[in-house]
Amino acid sequence: MDTQALSAFLEVADSQSFSKAGQRLHLSQPAISKRIAALETVLGSPLFDRVGRQIRLTDAGRTLLPYARQVLQQIADGHRALAELSGEVSGRLSIGTSHHIGLHRLPPVLRAFTNRYPDVDLDIQFMDSEDACEAVLHGRLELGIVTLPTEPIDNLIVLPIWDDPLAVVVAPTHPLAGKKRPRLTDLAQHPAVLPDDRTYTHRIVTAALREHGVAPRVRMATNYLETLKMLVAIGLGWSVLPASMIDDSIMAISIPGLRMQRKLGAVSHRRRTLSRAAQALLRALEDAKMAA
Repeated sequence: MDTQALSAFLEVADSQSFSKAGQRLHLSQPAISKRIAALETVLGSPLFDRVGRQIRLTDAGRTLLPYARQVLQQIADGHRALAELSGEVSGRLSIGTSHHIGLHRLPPVLRAFTNRYPDVDLDIQFMDSEDACEAVLHGRLELGIVTLPTEPIDNLIVLPIWDDPLAVVVAPTHPLAGKKRPRLTDLAQHPAVLPDDRTYTHRIVTAALREHGVAPRVRMATNYLETLKMLVAIGLGWSVLPASMIDDSIMAISIPGLRMQRKLGAVSHRRRTLSRAAQALLRALEDAKMAA
């Protein structure tokens, strides 16, 4: 069975889109459709229902999905095992990371890594931390460098690297900015702009506020921290952001009894044999941890 066709099948199944699958595999949409059609011919069953613009797995597609993942994973493990024999750190390394970590934490690590291992081809995909963890679990990525999950996830190994303190922030012109001793109850009286409720950061923030009986009045939510910073800066509401993002456009306010922090680090699959390149990047991240 053609592994390229299986790869196309997995990408379409995961993205529910032929065009997005093509983008991920650097192929045209017709090329993806041709590979899927060839696979359907070999198997004698349609793998997707195409209703309007929606793509859904058929019963045959759902049955094939775990076996396709397993086959491609074993082939990838075989390639890595063969590469181990040479002792070289080379090849393609697929990692997923958030925009925030990619902008604020990874540049010095990746600069040192690429200088030391120039034969490694880095495939860096920017996505939400939650999606990166899911992609690692499904074998689409070898590593995720992310906001770490707030609860353990089966088969996901986590490696904490950075502590990331969070702060309540407002615009310098916000009413709370001029308050001498703002309290938690004051937050509830003003609208908030917070991370999207599906993010690990949102869970950390709302859990901390809930402990003190505060339910924020959320005016807007987004998973992009840079966008939240802009919304705070223009006075749309208060938020909770990494303290490292504070500059002249926003200010932190101290709330007695409220301390929030998230952990940033790497995730990998417990049952996956990591490539030499992935192992080397984990060592580089550990070095960054020691230097912090």
